Amino acid sequence: MSPALSHAALATGDLRRRRAAAHFGRTIHYYDSVDSTNTVARQLALNGAAEGTAVIAETQTRGRGRLGRAWVSPPFRNLYLSIILRPPLAAAEVAQITLVAGLATAEAAGEWAPGAAIKWPNDVVVGGRKLAGILAEMETDAEGVRFVILGIGVNLNAAAADFPPELRDKAVSLRAATGQLIDRVAFADRLLSCLEHRYDLFLRAGFAGIRPLWESHSSLNGRQVEISGGGQRLVGVVTGIADDGTLVLRDAAQMEIRVVAGDVTVLGGYEKEAASPPSARNWECP
Repeated sequence: MSPALSHAALATGDLRRRRAAAHFGRTIHYYDSVDSTNTVARQLALNGAAEGTAVIAETQTRGRGRLGRAWVSPPFRNLYLSIILRPPLAAAEVAQITLVAGLATAEAAGEWAPGAAIKWPNDVVVGGRKLAGILAEMETDAEGVRFVILGIGVNLNAAAADFPPELRDKAVSLRAATGQLIDRVAFADRLLSCLEHRYDLFLRAGFAGIRPLWESHSSLNGRQVEISGGGQRLVGVVTGIADDGTLVLRDAAQMEIRVVAGDVTVLGGYEKEAASPPSARNWECP
């Protein structure tokens, strides 16, 4: 494949054929440029679009990540995807969908880069550098959750020059990690398949049914971390994740701490050996 094809439009006809019999991605709305795929998907959901409807754009002018941060979206390089979900969940459970999506994204990326792992709560990393981010936005009414817009951005063929200078040592693309050009249609198809399978399992078994899969892909287990947010700072060694999706730490006094939200920094970096190695990956998405 010519390197020039990394800057070609995504072959949506091919992707639609691959997803024709699926639930997720059976309907795909494709755009050259949008402000945010989540914004477009939200309007489609308000207009009654079915669960599994996907929005893909070549670039976003106002792509956003967690906590209102900008998501850098160079055109014709990566995957900027949002999908409409209509889960039968209580609002308090919706945050777990982000964790489910992290697992699916790590599994899909792992087919190209076996070192792809999840950094709680919403990042996928390779070698400690950010490969993908996830943003779930919920719409509720008096009866409960109307829908969830799940946005996933994955750096596929971006070069270092595509990122602003302050991100070049923090972000990575699959192409940079593997040395090979990534077929964006093939990746989008695998991601949607993994997401569909893991979301279905989550709805059947709850996050408790997903947790062993998630932990097998965790980049944090056994590592000393600092978590900041909400005016507090916590330091401890990650021992896992609970059935409700909270991160579990053990502090210097050997007390267990459960963290609901926060920014995670790995102390000593990923080069330092974890106190206990990640569990073996005995599962992959179908």
